[in-house]
Amino acid sequence: MDARTLDERFALGGEQALADAIELYGQPLLRYCHHILCDYHEAQDAVQTTFIKAYDNRSRFRAGTSLSAWLYRLAYTTCIDMLRRRKFQLLTPPPAAADPDYIGDDLRRALQALSPEQRALVFGRVIEQRSFDALAVIYGKPAATLRKRYERARKKLAQALEGTPAERRRKQPYESNTR
Repeated sequence: MDARTLDERFALGGEQALADAIELYGQPLLRYCHHILCDYHEAQDAVQTTFIKAYDNRSRFRAGTSLSAWLYRLAYTTCIDMLRRRKFQLLTPPPAAADPDYIGDDLRRALQALSPEQRALVFGRVIEQRSFDALAVIYGKPAATLRKRYERARKKLAQALEGTPAERRRKQPYESNTR
């Protein structure tokens, strides 16, 4: 099923449209929420809450608009609400070398130095490779504003990574192992 057909079916309602939305957007939303919350189990809860909100408020979804953007917006507000409830006590998941979403302790700590909005922007641009126009639809803010905020987040992230082992390795010149 393609996204456009799902957009139209979701606006009409029905449990099958919800099931199709979960199948199409469940994993991407889980990665998105995980990068904002920095906790896999809370991310699962956030995605579940997002789909419940989407189903309960499906009458507010307008046909012809992007279901993806609407779901990401719901997920973002759900994650922010969860962060407010736990008073920003971010938890670091244990390392898992086989996990493709594992980003490393240094980067995770550096990402925690960013605000939830900055983490969401970095995730949207870098991991999901969304354009600023697509992010503007999700966050309901002008693309130029998000571009500037993203640049600030990148600078803050670079500062947070200074002095980490990963940054020191990046700055070292390539050394050949041949003698």
